[in-house]
Amino acid sequence: MPFAAPFLPILRDPPLLLAAGLLVLFGAHVASLAPYVSALAVTVFGLGDGAYSVVLMVASVVAVASSIGFGIIADQRANRRGVALATAVFLTIGTGLVPLAPKTPVFVLAHALLLPLSGSFFGQLFALARLAASLHPDPTRRAVLSTLRAMFALPWVLVLPVWALVFRAGAPVMLVYPVCLVLAVTILLCVWFWWPRDGATRWPDPKSGLTFRQSLREIWAPAILIRVLALGTIHGAITLYLVLIGLVFEAVPGRGAADTALYAGLTAGLEVPFMLALPLILGRVPQVKLIFVGAAIYAVHLAGLPFLAGTALVWVLPVFAAIGGAVVLTQPMAYLQDLMGDRPGAGASLMALQKLVGDAICATVFAAGVAVSGYGLTAATGAALSVIGAGALLVLDRRRR
Repeated sequence: MPFAAPFLPILRDPPLLLAAGLLVLFGAHVASLAPYVSALAVTVFGLGDGAYSVVLMVASVVAVASSIGFGIIADQRANRRGVALATAVFLTIGTGLVPLAPKTPVFVLAHALLLPLSGSFFGQLFALARLAASLHPDPTRRAVLSTLRAMFALPWVLVLPVWALVFRAGAPVMLVYPVCLVLAVTILLCVWFWWPRDGATRWPDPKSGLTFRQSLREIWAPAILIRVLALGTIHGAITLYLVLIGLVFEAVPGRGAADTALYAGLTAGLEVPFMLALPLILGRVPQVKLIFVGAAIYAVHLAGLPFLAGTALVWVLPVFAAIGGAVVLTQPMAYLQDLMGDRPGAGASLMALQKLVGDAICATVFAAGVAVSGYGLTAATGAALSVIGAGALLVLDRRRR
């Protein structure tokens, strides 16, 4: 498959093009905010490591509960545009409150409640993309979905180096909030004007016909949950990296926010070409085996970050982060969507459930690790758990076959 081939269906299909554009905007929002939230919580808003762990846990519960609820409702009523609008509104309000009232209670409200309520927007974007891509042949569909995930990573390449320059020039880190507010408003307007009207799409999107309880029972089936748990350990490693990156560089003399932006930007910049190259091997390597290899490579980057942060060797780690990240940021998501067949809302719910498991693992490992030893033990524990989870998934699928 030519390198540019996955882009052609996206450019020719308005809903896929909308999904790509929204993923770029949403990626820019997350890239501007996520690497700095933990450091801002501690250094600006006065939250300790333990208090911030509680915020992370509450945010995870809110995010997964709302995502499962929104996903089930979207499948039941086939009203995906309404759900996307609601989550975009939460994103806008949650982002705007912090710069308007920069107080600790407002920060906690935004990051523990409002922004987590917008978390299902990512899943709704991929539900839209999956439905639109269903009109294409299966190999094209897989390549398109992998390419769209790369669109979410692309802003990290462009945005974070700019933030590095801005912070080196002396700008306050709180500047990320008004910039993210502009992005959130743009996302809301794009959804309002261009998201396909429910019931008027080119692809079939029937109502699920399941009650809320039946939908929950389907999601909570043991065979599904054990796989979500295994994949959650991988998501926990990714989340732990975002939590630790700012804190690790802030703790090293001579480093700070600019180095955080540079490291995250290098990682995302290298992730994009690896993600775009994934369609060349999809179908040739079993998906679960690919996930295991990706998790092992990503673990090298996570475990090594606290120990190498003060040395020049730290700049080698983004290579491991990008190669592993290209796999663990795309294939678990595709795996979960395939588990739920033709119910993309339920697939989005599984993605949220995986995120809850990952965030819970991240919060637990972070709280225990910093209490016992520090960031080094925290990172090593998260890395080890992700490899164990990927190995468990490999064993489970071998037994199923």
